[in-house]
Amino acid sequence: MTGGGPRGDELRGFTVGITASRRADELAMLLTRRGAEVVHAPAIRIIPLADDTELARVTDRLIVDPPDVTIATTGIGFRGWMGAAEGWGRADQLLTALHASRILARGPKATGAIRAAGLREQWSPDSESSGEVLDRLRAEGVAGRRIAVQLHGATTEWEPAPDFCAALRDAGADVIAVPVYRWTPPDDCAALDRLIESVGCGGLDAVSFTSAPAVASVLGRAKDIGALETLLRALDGRVLAACVGPVTAAPLTALGVPTTAPARSRLGSLARHIADELPRRAARVQAGGHELSVRGNCVVVDGEVKVLSPAGMALVRRLAERPGMVVSRADLLAALPGGSDDPHAVETAIARLRNHLGAPGTVQTVVKRGYRLALDPAEYDRLLEASRS
Repeated sequence: MTGGGPRGDELRGFTVGITASRRADELAMLLTRRGAEVVHAPAIRIIPLADDTELARVTDRLIVDPPDVTIATTGIGFRGWMGAAEGWGRADQLLTALHASRILARGPKATGAIRAAGLREQWSPDSESSGEVLDRLRAEGVAGRRIAVQLHGATTEWEPAPDFCAALRDAGADVIAVPVYRWTPPDDCAALDRLIESVGCGGLDAVSFTSAPAVASVLGRAKDIGALETLLRALDGRVLAACVGPVTAAPLTALGVPTTAPARSRLGSLARHIADELPRRAARVQAGGHELSVRGNCVVVDGEVKVLSPAGMALVRRLAERPGMVVSRADLLAALPGGSDDPHAVETAIARLRNHLGAPGTVQTVVKRGYRLALDPAEYDRLLEASRS
């Protein structure tokens, strides 16, 4: 999209998952204004900082013995830390301790929070990368130095924070981890489980991530319920993993999952990026004299959104996986939700699919073999040529 505000239809027919716990309503509004359907499943629950006894203990430790270097990694985390200290009546003591410290900010949001507290950062990388901060400190030498690191959140096997702290310790630093902005999985994982299932079956066109902890939580939950392999396969295929920036994408990148992100790590930029990417990536085929585009929860026929039943979506997805090729009745029966073993269920579902599409000639019966999308000859030649290139 170039210039101006959203047209209101860029994402018509697309379904986008939102995993954010903070500012989810804002992101949902930005996407729905562009025509998207939104599925919200918060992936994390933030622990109230004022109730965090571990953060209070670490804060007291730093007040008594100020660090040589303080690394602020997130704006919300640093502001939350200052707010919690104020609530405990220890804000002045903490600010005095940090004034005596050399402060590094990972990015502009952290820089803004530092300055809002009346402090001043000494340096911040243009890349907003923890890796660049680490490289600079190791190049300067950290042996024997006390370094306070404000963590992103709880640590898991998919988050980079433990490696960052471990690398500093390996270089000889005394690292004090500040557990600001800690998170846990949601108390009720039902919505998150449904989102993971929707990604796995292709019911979403994209899933958005605005923090590395949210990515880690989704991965962890998928692993717990035995859906990790299916989730990763979907994200490596038709479901777009849209991250607000490279730091958020890091857990997926480490697993080899392709991601996409806007040039600027901002919520509005993420919404615009999704509005650019999904229409560009949407596969369209000419079949039975009509243009079809299969989306997460609908089919767009000649520009008109056709909302289908779960059975209809399951069939059209399977047919669209191999456009123009015959898909057997047995394969289509296996794709139907509910696990029916009635061979007539496919015929009934195909008849309803044709009716709901309003373009019955797009799905062709191949006698004694199955069904296929009836590609127009020019479309068949185009796809054949594309497969050869």
